[in-house]
Amino acid sequence: MRVAINGLFWDRPATGSGQYVRALVAALACMEGIDPLLVDGDPLEAPPPPGVELWRCGRSAAGNLSKLWFEQVGFPHACRRSGCVVAHVPYFAPPLACPVPLVVTIHDLIPMLLPEYRGGLHVRAYMALAASAARRATLVVADSTATAQDIERHLGISPERVRVVHLAAGDAYRPMPIDLVAALRHRLGLPERYLLYLGGFDRRKRVPELLRAFHKVVPRLGGTGLVVAGRLPDRDSAFAPDPRRVAHELAMGDRVRFLGHVDEADKPALYAGAEALVFPSVYEGFGLPPLEALSCGTPVIATQSSSLPEVVGDAGILVPPDDVGALAEAIYALMDDSALRRQLAGRALVQANRFSWERTAEKTAAIYREAVARGHSQG
Repeated sequence: MRVAINGLFWDRPATGSGQYVRALVAALACMEGIDPLLVDGDPLEAPPPPGVELWRCGRSAAGNLSKLWFEQVGFPHACRRSGCVVAHVPYFAPPLACPVPLVVTIHDLIPMLLPEYRGGLHVRAYMALAASAARRATLVVADSTATAQDIERHLGISPERVRVVHLAAGDAYRPMPIDLVAALRHRLGLPERYLLYLGGFDRRKRVPELLRAFHKVVPRLGGTGLVVAGRLPDRDSAFAPDPRRVAHELAMGDRVRFLGHVDEADKPALYAGAEALVFPSVYEGFGLPPLEALSCGTPVIATQSSSLPEVVGDAGILVPPDDVGALAEAIYALMDDSALRRQLAGRALVQANRFSWERTAEKTAAIYREAVARGHSQG
């Protein structure tokens, strides 16, 4: 079965959509009966894996117009000419018309659900186009049950056409040898015991609330520090509050370590060395950092919000979103109880083993086959 896959995010591995398309295509390439064709409009910096053909279609404009042309014209044209029997757009921008059955993955509906993410007129128009096109897709894939419910409720797509396929952590995320963890701690100047946040800093991530929760209990935590990792905002704003300002206002400069961007190769040891990952986000389509932490045997403190309960399961502590007091008490409870930490660490690996890219690819391939069958029945 020849499958055309939109590769627009292939060379953006720092994004969730980039990680998704790379891992999914690599897993699909190992499956019998699946012939993935990666379609892009630009030369790729990172070549596709062996067995995956690359199909290029030139773009006719620059910037956002180039992206729109590729999504609405170039990709469907490649589907028609390449002989594929099904097409997959692995992010929320399917074409309005496609010559073959179409599958679209919607990771989240953040721009539709959170007012501060809606942007200006151009963004809203683009989202309206994407929503209209998604309603015409043969099948829709959601990263989580929570996202599937959002799709059904806010896009008006029948549950009969929505399929849930969870993501997975990469193979590099696993328990790390003690010496590697110690070497990373020494190289980065990390405290002996630390809680970790790793992710973005836009408003929904609630990093300032994490700092305030940590401040509430820091006198009871001994020498435990908080390590904050991820590319920091270029400037302080309401949309992306600079956590360094908040830490300064709370006079916690010596208890919080800001790492900035962390190399992918360092992330497994960074997770493994932490007492817990604290992830207070109020909305996630899936939430890869919690799963990556669990895969390294590290418990998670997260919110009872969106997809996070699906990802964390019983391998962490879940608190109400935006409840700084509850978050603070969860941090203290975990750090004060070594038996609880050991128990959750054991559950972490069990929970993480429920997710794999091989399983994701198998379920996605089944959706391709179903989409082709639907196309034949409708034709």
